[in-house]
Amino acid sequence: MSNDQHKQQQPEQPQPPMRFRDTLSSVLWAALGVHSNKARERDFTQGKPSHFIILGIAFTALFVLTIFGLVKLILHLAGV
Repeated sequence: MSNDQHKQQQPEQPQPPMRFRDTLSSVLWAALGVHSNKARERDFTQGKPSHFIILGIAFTALFVLTIFGLVKLILHLAGV
């Protein structure tokens, strides 16, 4: 048996779950539309969909509230 065949028969080691920082980083890069293939593969193999959904909703809400607050501040300063 060659080394290549022996390597193919061994089961892969389970990947450790993604840390919060890694998941947050993936969500932020996805919001910008920039993501490497390596990071995408890591997300699909190690990440949990529920974590991405929760962080995506939280980021979107925070983004909308920030824009809303900035618009209100600018309108207030403009005297409108």
